[in-house]
Amino acid sequence: MEYRLIISIIKTNTHSGEVIKIIVTGAVGFIGMHVARQLLERGDEVLGIDNLNDYYDPALKLARLEQLKTFSNFSFIQCDISDQDHLNNIFSDFKPKKIVHLAAQAGVRYSLINPLAYGKSNLSGFLNILEASRTHQIAHLVFASSSSVYGNSNQLPLSEDQIIAKPISLYAATKASNELMAYSYSHLYGLKVTGLRYFTVYGPWGRPDMAPWIFTSKLLKGEPITVFNHGDMIRDFTYIDDAAEATVRLLDADLKEGYNIVNIGHSHPEKLMDFIGALEKSLTCKAKINFEKIQDGDVTSTHANTMKLQSLTNFKPKVSMAKGVISWVNWYREYIKN
Repeated sequence: MEYRLIISIIKTNTHSGEVIKIIVTGAVGFIGMHVARQLLERGDEVLGIDNLNDYYDPALKLARLEQLKTFSNFSFIQCDISDQDHLNNIFSDFKPKKIVHLAAQAGVRYSLINPLAYGKSNLSGFLNILEASRTHQIAHLVFASSSSVYGNSNQLPLSEDQIIAKPISLYAATKASNELMAYSYSHLYGLKVTGLRYFTVYGPWGRPDMAPWIFTSKLLKGEPITVFNHGDMIRDFTYIDDAAEATVRLLDADLKEGYNIVNIGHSHPEKLMDFIGALEKSLTCKAKINFEKIQDGDVTSTHANTMKLQSLTNFKPKVSMAKGVISWVNWYREYIKN
């Protein structure tokens, strides 16, 4: 199944006066949809790519796609990035100037039971993106890494110059590998490339496999939630609009270095139990909690040092957890009614 939309009207790009052609992979994923929408709202010509796999309910991805289809400067092609020939044909036909690469097999815990999916998408697929970017002389490739590459580092806040030699999940290992692969392409071929280490992104249109969705669903049904490490977890919760804006600003940034790694986080970590408390308050219900030991692949604490993001973009994520949770709950209630 393939979705194509006719581009009839291209808006003026308000940030530079130039219409920029950008491919967003994983465009109907959680972060991908929000990044694509911000680019579309300012007038860029965006081609979204996604394989619409069934890692979680494709109906949610199709609903995100419907949001993007309202823009006349958007088009979409269903494509698996592990299909090198299809990917190259897309690049040849569309002739993008920049790439935001967000397509990947997501999920730390799923990597414990289906590791081959991560090799196909996150390694082979990413190599195809790098090669296509080199071949088609892309001006800037921005790609999703992850805070999981830091492993269980206790050097908080986590900074981009830390050594990341001990990932504790295969998912994290593939993201660390992406950073090394990207560096080699930047060094060898002069490809301008920026990797983004996202920290616990949440908010409207989030994924059903992530804690906010799981907790919210169970709280509303009166079902118990499972909380690992007996609740002793700290996360740098980053609201989706902040994460998307940081991504777009870095895509635009006039970076002096050809290769950059940047943390995308709120830089104000919160206790997991406080996040659950914010959900309880917004949902006006009390959680029933089953505490369990920590799961393989999980880290206990994340805290982003975002000084590099601020220095490169003059942007600092600003949405508090309290406000972000309210926006999340309001969206969830509306979406579940459909």
